[in-house]
This record gives sequence, structure tokens and C-alpha cells, in this order.
Amino acid sequence: MARFILGRVARGLVTLWIVVTSVFVVLRLSGDPAQAMLGPEASPEAIEAFRLRYGLNDPIPVQYMHYIGNVLQGDFGTSLQSHRPASELFLSRVVATMELGIVAVILAVAIGIPLGILAAIHRNSIIDRFAMGLAFVGQSAPNFFVGIMLILLLSLRFNLLPSSGRGSWQQLVMPAMTLATGLLAILARMSRSSLLEVIRQDYVRTARSKGLSNRRVIIGHCLRNAAIPVVTIFGMSIGALVGGAAITETVFAWPGVGRLTVNAIANRDYPVIQLIVIAVAATVVIANLAVDITYGLLDPRIRR
Repeated sequence: MARFILGRVARGLVTLWIVVTSVFVVLRLSGDPAQAMLGPEASPEAIEAFRLRYGLNDPIPVQYMHYIGNVLQGDFGTSLQSHRPASELFLSRVVATMELGIVAVILAVAIGIPLGILAAIHRNSIIDRFAMGLAFVGQSAPNFFVGIMLILLLSLRFNLLPSSGRGSWQQLVMPAMTLATGLLAILARMSRSSLLEVIRQDYVRTARSKGLSNRRVIIGHCLRNAAIPVVTIFGMSIGALVGGAAITETVFAWPGVGRLTVNAIANRDYPVIQLIVIAVAATVVIANLAVDITYGLLDPRIRR
């Protein structure tokens, strides 16, 4: 098991290095940050001073080596826009995003998986059609549409919840529901299809022939094997969840990393963008590492 985990960790570190290098190169091909920050009316002297201050006149390989060296020491540079350390800006926003993401994941797992199991048990019934209809709508609707509809209904129409901001649990409800919608729908559909596939297996028919109740067959024989595809799709959806956070935070004026990302991209704030990309990539790598470890626990054959 230790060798299995170490192999996945090594693969994750290589992935992080590729992501960091790709973002470094792409950002420097996207335009001059000095011109973007200072505006079109800035004098050539001001632009040159800005570039000298932040080392933007150095050759790209030199900038890359400096950046990699600083990252390894935990120094992600200074924001070109606010002149504050990029890590300070990130840490001031990451708690809000983690709060939103954790609640969204809990909602998606707590509702989506039981909904899919219920639909599979009652296949082709009105419960199944209703659950899969909701899942289809949830998976099809983009985050900004879901968020706007929730604001129109729950905030403007019925005045039940505040429409934006952060501070109370009421302000968390609609952003978390919006962010959870897509993942909830995917988990529901995958749980249903995976469980239906397992139910058709011979060992399940054997268990039923022994007189076991439907509940014992589902819980004792089906769920563990049906969980592997669900765990897979959950790990693959983490990246989309992180990406959806930027849209959700913008719609609800949630002061998280997503809004910071949008502002940093608009201003070509290299240090902040690179730090955020590293953090997002690390999150996805860690999530997939957790998925791989879960595979090994669910099915010992995978470790071999």
C-alpha cells in the first residue's frame, strides 16, 4: 500500500510541475502586464520602471528559474496590482472559498448519492423518473443561471435569504446550493447507473436466492462495488467544482478566491494567478490521490 501511495504522490508532483510551467509560459505570452496595470496613457519611463521593479525585463528562462526557486521556498512574489504578497492575498480569501466548497460537497454527497440509490431501487417508477429529471436539469443548468434563479426566487420574490455577501449562515445557503447543483446531479446519475450495473451481477442473484432481504443485499453486497465508479466521477468533478466557484462567487459577491482570480486575470497579475493555479492544481492532485487510496481500500486488487 505504501508503494502504491508513493507512486501516486510522485505522479502528482510531476503534474504540479507541468501545470506551473505551462501557466508561467502562457501568462507571459498573453501580453505586457506593465501596460495592463498602468494603462494606455502611461509614459515609457513609467512602464520601464515598472518592468525593472518586478523583473519583467529579464529573459524568460531567468524569470522561470527565479520563480521556481522562490516557489520552492514558499515565496510566491508580490501582487502587481495591490503590492502585497500574493500569499497574503490568497490566504485572506481561501477560508471563504473553503467554507463554500466544503458545504457544497457535503450537500452534493448527502443528497446526490442517496437520490441515485433510491432511483436505482425503484427503477422505472415515478420516483426514478422524478429523481433523474431533477438530475438532468441540475447537470444541464450552468452555475450562473442557477444562482440568478435562486436570487430571483428566494431573495427577491419571497425575501427568504440575502442575495449576496458573507457573514451569516443565511448568506451561505444560496451560494452552496448553486455550487453543489452540478456535482449533486452527476453523483445521482452515476450512483443510479453503477448500482443498476451491480444489481445484475450473478453474486447478487445468489445472495437473493439465499433469502436475504433487499436491504441487506443492497447494503452488504452492492454498495461497495457500486462505489468505485462514483468515487471516480467525484474525483474528476473536483476540478469543475473549483472552476464553478469562481462563477458562483461572482454572482453572489462572495469574497473568495474565485473573485480574486477573476480580478487577477483581468489585470494580468502574474504572481497572484500563478499562486492560485498552483493551489487549484494541488487541490485536484490531492483529491485524485484520495480517490486512488479509496480505490485501494475498496478493491485490494487495484493495489496490485
